[in-house]
Formats: sequence, C-alpha cells, structure tokens
Amino acid sequence: MDHDHMPPPPSSSMMNNGSMNGRGGGNQEMMMMHMTFYWGKNTEVLFSGWPGTSSGMYALCLVFVFFLAFLTEWLGHSSFLRDTTEDSANAASGLVQTVVYILRTGIAYLVMLAVMSFNAGVFIAALAGYGIGFMLLGSRTFRNPSGNRETYEIPPSVCAC
Repeated sequence: MDHDHMPPPPSSSMMNNGSMNGRGGGNQEMMMMHMTFYWGKNTEVLFSGWPGTSSGMYALCLVFVFFLAFLTEWLGHSSFLRDTTEDSANAASGLVQTVVYILRTGIAYLVMLAVMSFNAGVFIAALAGYGIGFMLLGSRTFRNPSGNRETYEIPPSVCAC
C-alpha cells in the first residue's frame, strides 16, 4: 500500500459541515466540534442548533439532560423490571419488561450522546440526574422500612455500552 499518495485525514471543518474544502455549500456559520471539556452556554446537544446561544435554552437543556438521567434511574429501579410475583412469568409481563428495558436503554444512550457534546454543564447535569435518582430510588437512604424494596450494593448498568 502506497502511503505517500493517500488523501489527508478529514479536517475539523469537514466534521462540521461535511465538506473537505471547508465551504460546505452555503452561508452556514462554522461551529467547531469540541474534543475536550469546556464551559459555556454556546453548544449543540442532541440536535443541530439546540440549545443555541440563549441562556434560557441552555438552562432548559441542562434540566432536560438531568430529567433524562433521573428517568433512566427511575426506570431501572421500577417494579416493571424487577417484578418477582407469580404471574410475572406470563407473556404480557415479559413484554412490558422488555419495552421498559428498551426505553431505559434508549434514554441512557441519549444521555450518553448529550455528554459527548463535551460541555461541562451537560456532564454535571447528567451526573446529578443519575446521582439524585439513585439516592432517591436505589440507595438505602430512602428505603422502605419494611425491607420489601430491593437495593443494590452496586447500581445496575444504565447503559449497554
């Protein structure tokens, strides 16, 4: 294989607008893709152009990521996935468990993709959502005194990564 005539690796401008020449075919404002953590409200999380440059939309983004992480913990500790009653062996119960598991895994992947924006605020919001969700739903802190609620020494995996 002749390495002297290989094309150069894609530049950061190609990652931003899909073009090798950096022009992208329009009047798009070029936004650099961060590969290290950074602070700031000017970011893109999950969707192109969202939350944009507005402080209010950035705050909404942080609340949304927190909520998704908390929801992942809630689904992971809900009785839907840990139903141990005698009638849990039927097909309908298995289907509900499977749907809840798929939903939980999909939401966990969305949180992972949000964290891949490398925005420190988004990362902290995800950690806070997972942490508070575990503290309220899975730790011994708020456990039912009847001992009826199962707890984990190590929390269950929230991502199939």
